[in-house]
Amino acid sequence: MKNNKCKICRRLGVKLFLKGERCLSVKCSIIRKPYPPGQKKKRRARALSEYGQELREKQKMKNWYNLGERQFKNYVSKILKSRGKVKDPSSLLIKVLESRLDNVVFKLGFSSSRSLARQMVSHGHFLVNNKSLNIPSYLVKKGDKITLKPESAKKKVFQSISAVLKKYTAPAWLEINVDKLEGKVLRDPGPEDSTPPAEISSIFEFYSK
Repeated sequence: MKNNKCKICRRLGVKLFLKGERCLSVKCSIIRKPYPPGQKKKRRARALSEYGQELREKQKMKNWYNLGERQFKNYVSKILKSRGKVKDPSSLLIKVLESRLDNVVFKLGFSSSRSLARQMVSHGHFLVNNKSLNIPSYLVKKGDKITLKPESAKKKVFQSISAVLKKYTAPAWLEINVDKLEGKVLRDPGPEDSTPPAEISSIFEFYSK
């Protein structure tokens, strides 16, 4: 699985931070091998067609948020259907994707990657407004509180979480209480709160065809 994720970054030509801390080290595959898998180092990459470029941007965004094709397409399709009623489709897509519970757990610093955060949520390690919730796609709202369950805090994967969070700075739209191992949604996330390595307009063009 590790190698597969590394190949995704190499194939798309951009670091998507799919392996957490490993992506920040010299072990990162895209640093050691900054060319597509299966391609010789010195071979010149082919120029992409318009469709190929749009496909690449879609793949970047989809993998950045650790989503499957059907799930990602559904998010984009819903926005496209209401395009006439939405002032800024790109901002809305960012808001929806950033508001996913697994992404919020990642952005609060409880996990080193979105894939790990998704696994943590699926295993029921978190409470939302004091209620157990194991749905990674759940969309949080302003005022929601996300808390690590006391019994989960004793598990090996969370043993050093307090020390990690003390050194971590959460995004401006989130607040973290290290003592309570609890995060709070202060406001809706906006484009300024996310820097996905993709051109969002190309993604809408891809699904519009």
